[in-house]
Amino acid sequence: MAKLFWQSLLAVPAALGAAVAVSGSAIAAESAVVTTQGSNLDQGVVQLAQTTSVSELTDVLPSDWAFQALQSLSENYGCMQGYPNRTFRGQRSLTRFEFAAGLNSCLDVIANPIALSGVSTDEIVLATIRRLQEEFQAELATLRGRVDALEAETATLRAQQFSTTTKLRGQADFHLITPFDTIPDETSTSVAARARLNFDSSFTGEDRLRIRLQGGDGNAFESLYGLASAGGSNYDITIDDFYYSFPVGNRITVTAAARGLSGDDWVVSTILPFDGPAVADAGNPRFYATGGSSSNGAGAGVSIALTDNIVLDAGYTASNPGGAINPAVGVFAAAEQSYIAQLSYISDGFLDLGIAYMHNDQSEGFALNNTGIAAPAGATDTFAGLLNLDFGGFFIAGHGAFQSFNGGDDFSWTAGLGFNNFLAEGAQLGVYGGQLPQLAGYADNPFLVEGYYEIPFNQFLTITPAVIYGDTGLAGVTDQTGFWGALRATFRF
Repeated sequence: MAKLFWQSLLAVPAALGAAVAVSGSAIAAESAVVTTQGSNLDQGVVQLAQTTSVSELTDVLPSDWAFQALQSLSENYGCMQGYPNRTFRGQRSLTRFEFAAGLNSCLDVIANPIALSGVSTDEIVLATIRRLQEEFQAELATLRGRVDALEAETATLRAQQFSTTTKLRGQADFHLITPFDTIPDETSTSVAARARLNFDSSFTGEDRLRIRLQGGDGNAFESLYGLASAGGSNYDITIDDFYYSFPVGNRITVTAAARGLSGDDWVVSTILPFDGPAVADAGNPRFYATGGSSSNGAGAGVSIALTDNIVLDAGYTASNPGGAINPAVGVFAAAEQSYIAQLSYISDGFLDLGIAYMHNDQSEGFALNNTGIAAPAGATDTFAGLLNLDFGGFFIAGHGAFQSFNGGDDFSWTAGLGFNNFLAEGAQLGVYGGQLPQLAGYADNPFLVEGYYEIPFNQFLTITPAVIYGDTGLAGVTDQTGFWGALRATFRF
């Protein structure tokens, strides 16, 4: 009879097993680590300790019959758990649900070994267990329902581990620029600012839909050179980026853009470590800019990780005004379009390098256009190489780009060095200089040098002071030679 009784216990997982399982939630799961809370309880983490006598649990009333019955089972089978402070759950009495969970914990300990081994059990023990089951039948049924609901919710969560999310990321850049020399049209300290709000959405956890709102005004620095983090007019809000990227397998990422991607947006890295920290726009290799701007950003691209360190990037950009948004012309028949391909080797240590090719049908704009030299017309082919040598504490980097077009050639380059973690964790001190894009063979090539010190105060604020020297080398025409001091504050949120 005893054996049949214990077998019946095992046959009812809904009433016992499920409730026992909930004691795995209510008690066994708590038996690992529990953080106590409450106005009368000390905050902290406590470990459960095994007790063999219910009388050691001071928050269970010893006058109750149920207490005495559970005490007897606990002393015989060692099936109750409590805390090192000799309480079951803080300085309070057990609720009926807590007691029911504890009861099922005991039944779980008692039932399985006896039923499996066939050892007989005292009739008094069987009667005690039956009475406890009857008295707490309602609580056990409630626990059973809760466990069923919990299991259903868990199954749903496992089947839908990812849900569509949109994250808002923002960046605001404030510039204070002052000329140190007498420069035409730039005689006083001025400001420039730009704000961006990125809405990044994901539908699978691995893809990204980005919509970027941007507004700004003021360049506050000779337009020949420009600021890296400025742009816009009258703080008008525009959609600067609108693209969707998704993986294909483990090594391929495809991107489709309606607006905002061109040039360096298609490549995994521009290689040069001063692209980003630099205040002047020349810190970014200028040949990328000939592939379009945010208004020339409709197209598609693909990034293929050939190995863990070698990446092949390719992208196509069509001018929105030139036909991408015009149904009579279309994306692939736009008069102004560009193609880029770059093969990059990105290491975790000493060497990073890249070789790039860009074909551009858009009218070029070079540094010397402000001098009256006409912009090149027709197709332009660009061949470029980029290199970064990281010695740990400091780096040496640079690039060279040669452009060939109808009516002339163009050459540009930059070279610089910098020190990582200079005087502060995450800080970068750097200096670079280079020749801006211009017509090859023209006397006195345009030149720019910048020294900067990027200081991250925390994850939200970065301050970058800089000194910039620029010289177009065109005395008597529209020569813009001089020094500027710059201070940029970047807020990220």
